[in-house]
Amino acid sequence: MEATTAVELTDNEFQRQFEATFAGKMAKIEYSLQERKIFLTKIFMPEGTEEHMNEFIIAVFNEVAEREINLVPTSPEIAKFMRSNRRKYKKLLPVGINI
Repeated sequence: MEATTAVELTDNEFQRQFEATFAGKMAKIEYSLQERKIFLTKIFMPEGTEEHMNEFIIAVFNEVAEREINLVPTSPEIAKFMRSNRRKYKKLLPVGINI
């Protein structure tokens, strides 16, 4: 497991987004929860925090794995990350979904 250099992840259920702060700026991954699947629909990284995007995504993937639900990356950036790390995170995808 990769070290997630202490990404403090918050699940803002009201706004349906995961939040983390990097360099004093809030990054967000919006989601939609349906049955036992979470659709990661959009990622927002404030200017100057882009280098933390992968560690933020890893923290969210780890949270999803802990909840034992499936993940569907509909955001292009998150889908690209999933493709690049397919072997490690394939178990998070629902059966029949290929990225």
